[in-house]
Amino acid sequence: MNRTVPAALALLLGLTLSGCASDTTTTTTEPAAASQSAAASEPSASAMESDPSESAMAEEDAAMTTEGAWVDQAAYDADPAAFHESGDVVLFFNASWCPTCQSTVQSLDADGVPAGLTVVSVDYDSATDLRKQYGVTVQHTFVQVDEAGAELAKFTGSTSGEAIAEQTV
Repeated sequence: MNRTVPAALALLLGLTLSGCASDTTTTTTEPAAASQSAAASEPSASAMESDPSESAMAEEDAAMTTEGAWVDQAAYDADPAAFHESGDVVLFFNASWCPTCQSTVQSLDADGVPAGLTVVSVDYDSATDLRKQYGVTVQHTFVQVDEAGAELAKFTGSTSGEAIAEQTV
């Protein structure tokens, strides 16, 4: 079943009810849920017939090359270099009270993130220093960063992993 239609309807309803994605929104309440991570794939039956440790490592390597990562800020902060080694890193400033943000979270949870991309969930309400560092003034803002943390691109409006990947430089 195509998940795009229900997601689009939820987004349209959320925007209609709240106007959340406008640049003038300044409401703050409780912080967003912090953690989503990329799902690991299960080994296939044919892979289990050979050496299990080799098969598991091969499956893990395949998952890393075919899927991106959707992680919380704590996981990223623990080892940023590891995420930059596998591709582009985009900080996603989001809030639990923002319907547009939650539509994006649902999309990333359901559909994942394209290979070569890591999306880092950053709580818009509590990450005030990080917001200042990158000049983020509205929730649902994405900031692509390099290994040193320098801003490469900043954008809003993307609601899927593919749309985020299209905006990276």
